[in-house]
Amino acid sequence: MNRSLILASVTSLALAGCMEGVSDRELVGGAAGAAGGALLASAFDADSGWTVVSALAGAAAGTLVARNTARNQCAYSNGDGTYRTVPC
Repeated sequence: MNRSLILASVTSLALAGCMEGVSDRELVGGAAGAAGGALLASAFDADSGWTVVSALAGAAAGTLVARNTARNQCAYSNGDGTYRTVPC
């Protein structure tokens, strides 16, 4: 088993204790995003390091999409490096 995969697993388990205010929707969004990222990496025949990176990026994106959907708030770029938050 690759060291980066083990490190990512241990880190995610350690951070799970910090997720007190996280809703079930965000957990499902993060899990779905992680699975999607891992599947895409597998489809492109990426090595295990890139698979971990894509799964983590997918988890982050899935969590943010779930959070924005639950709050009905989306962030849009102003084009100058700043963002505005408005209802979706």
